[in-house]
Amino acid sequence: MEALQLPLLWAMLCAYVGSFMLYGFSIWAMKPEIKRIASLVAIVGWVINTVLLIIRAILLKGIPLNNGFEFGLCFVFALVLTFIVVERKFDLSAVGFFVMPIAVALSGWLVTVDMSIQPLMPALRSYWLTFHVSSAVIAYGTFALSFAVSVAYLFKEHAESRGSNRMNEILPKRQTLDEVSYKMVFIGLPFLTIMLVTGAVWAEYAWGTFWSWDPKETWALITWLVYALYLHVRFIVGWKGRRAAILSIVGFA
Repeated sequence: MEALQLPLLWAMLCAYVGSFMLYGFSIWAMKPEIKRIASLVAIVGWVINTVLLIIRAILLKGIPLNNGFEFGLCFVFALVLTFIVVERKFDLSAVGFFVMPIAVALSGWLVTVDMSIQPLMPALRSYWLTFHVSSAVIAYGTFALSFAVSVAYLFKEHAESRGSNRMNEILPKRQTLDEVSYKMVFIGLPFLTIMLVTGAVWAEYAWGTFWSWDPKETWALITWLVYALYLHVRFIVGWKGRRAAILSIVGFA
């Protein structure tokens, strides 16, 4: 079963690349019907992704959240699943052109990562691991989708200012893109908060200190501050549209 991982990983990567290319072709050729095929190919990639996670869980005899490879698999899983759901609800098929490059980049990185199964160091053997990493997966998955939708918003705005019919006809209304980007941040920020809190509690349990200001902790906090600022200026100042999209992109970066 372990030998199946690499072929499935390559199949997943190929499916995501194919989906991205089909989304791109649907925009270039002005053929919206191709978007349905692109969406189906993305679902095929997600199913392969799911099978990989199941295999990993069987091999580990537990939840596959122990290292960077498994986190990457879960990250792509959460991103594509969220997009599949949102795509159906808001008719965002064309946004797949902006979402799938993230899935392709992450999948391509996973091909280069060591996928061997190694025992966890004692400090990491804790139930806090599941809560901490699971919340991170959900948070970053929703933020990644918010980022992609925000990029699509800027493309849509540029197309409208240039009078380009291609992007105007394919992409949803700017108000829809803005709303979806906001909703993804609204969902993701509480999970990022859970990630920070559980990480601090876990650090105290494992190493005797809640916070040590290492780069991962520091940048996680900075990310939280950026997205908290996003919601603050949206609710209090009334930022929407272009400024909100740029702030979402900054947060994901």
